[in-house]
Amino acid sequence: MKKARLAKMLELIEEYEIDTQEAMLSYLQSYGFNVTQATVSRDIRELKLSKVLTESGKHKYIAVPVDSNKQERLDSIFRSSVISVDYAVNTVVIKCDAGMAQAACASFDAMNYDGVMGSLAGDDTIFVLTKSEQCASELVKNLSRNIKST
Repeated sequence: MKKARLAKMLELIEEYEIDTQEAMLSYLQSYGFNVTQATVSRDIRELKLSKVLTESGKHKYIAVPVDSNKQERLDSIFRSSVISVDYAVNTVVIKCDAGMAQAACASFDAMNYDGVMGSLAGDDTIFVLTKSEQCASELVKNLSRNIKST
């Protein structure tokens, strides 16, 4: 649901000159997304949307281009460093090659997975605290697919 909502927000700012969180909220609700202003605020922050001045003198949200090379490097670091992923209750344990957990953890943090409370890296292990056991299970599935896609 969150991915669909974020994708819709990006579509909306391309189609309309949306200048406030309230306007974004209204558009999302008209497309069937049951969200609050606080959720819209977090989503805008996560998408790194910025406001620019239009030719008509109004402001509107735009998507700031992402450095795709940087994200590709981060993904590559994560995939090449991780050995295994598993979880117990709401804690995910990511085993890495010796000395690579810090870099892999920085890469993981940049992925901005939903349901993640925080992460902590040692030398070869990353602990990720999630909001629930279900979040941990879903995260392990996603990360496992990510490291197997190499």
